[in-house]
Amino acid sequence: MEFRDLKKQYQVLKERMDKAVIEVMTDCNFISGRQVKELEEKLASYVGVKHCITCGNGTDALSMMLMAWGIGEGDAVFVPDFTFFATGEVVSFEGATPVFVDVDSDTFNMDPVSLEKAILAVKAEGKLAPKVVIPVDLFGLPADYDRINEIACRYGMKVLEDAAQGFGGMYKGRQAGSLGDAATTSFFPAKPLGCYGDGGAIFTNDDHEAEYLRSIAVHGKGSFKYDNVRIGWNSRLDTIQAAILLVKFDAFIEYELEDVNKVASWYTEVLKDKVKTPVVPEGCYSSWAQYTIQVKNEEERTALQQKLKEQGIPTMVYYPKPMHEQTAYKDLNQYIECPVTEELCKTVLALPLDPYKQQKDIGSICNIV
Repeated sequence: MEFRDLKKQYQVLKERMDKAVIEVMTDCNFISGRQVKELEEKLASYVGVKHCITCGNGTDALSMMLMAWGIGEGDAVFVPDFTFFATGEVVSFEGATPVFVDVDSDTFNMDPVSLEKAILAVKAEGKLAPKVVIPVDLFGLPADYDRINEIACRYGMKVLEDAAQGFGGMYKGRQAGSLGDAATTSFFPAKPLGCYGDGGAIFTNDDHEAEYLRSIAVHGKGSFKYDNVRIGWNSRLDTIQAAILLVKFDAFIEYELEDVNKVASWYTEVLKDKVKTPVVPEGCYSSWAQYTIQVKNEEERTALQQKLKEQGIPTMVYYPKPMHEQTAYKDLNQYIECPVTEELCKTVLALPLDPYKQQKDIGSICNIV
């Protein structure tokens, strides 16, 4: 069994996918082809923002947005302690300081109470200026943006929504990607909407930000390619990847998002009284990048993983180590304790999930659990 069955997805979409890729190769329009612009327009419309700027990957997307806001040395950026390394890494890359915040034990997302506690601790110390909050829409579920945005606004901070895993999710009628001052996503192959390589995008309603981001994505270009008005990067989405994403986006809208929610519901229906299953708060909708259960302790998790492996069923631990315990951050000041994250790292286990799983497959997994 595949953890996320991209092979099955390709088999279903093969005819349309092959045609889209061959068209790019026939036209030899590999860089900044028309498919890139078409994809950006479709994604912006779907999310409900003015601008979508595609780029090389989701990590670049975060870095580029922090650059657009002028984040750097002396600035504090608040990041969940329970997330992939990239969310904190981009802060350090820009010369700013990541401050790790605990998460909610039910949703796995940034805890607003912990966020405010961390902000007050930083302000009390007086060495850093609180500038940005980066909530992560973990495993497909948007964070609590009403409370997070209110806290950020009160302290004069911006909110950068990290929707790398959350594209397609919804929060109180609004699409993920439109829930902060700006947002980013990733098209890594295993994401809810993924390409066949690396890719990412930034969402913003600000015309000036969009112009700046398009410039730095292509070596800081000005009015044309050889008019370089600033120091930039080389971070563009390949036309082939855009063509692939256009096909996948249609499938995502037509049936994948609905079907992955159906598969998740099969898991929850059987497992809800056996283990702690994921919680989707009222008013929220998940795109289910992962289906993550919680067990009693690390020993029980190891035993369950082994039992599933014996039956040919892959599992993953997202994440086994808190951000504040990463070796790269061993000398970083930890402003507050993050006990929920520390517990989750010992007890979470992600089970196989994608829109193409059959009910009998989920039944077999649940029987073993």
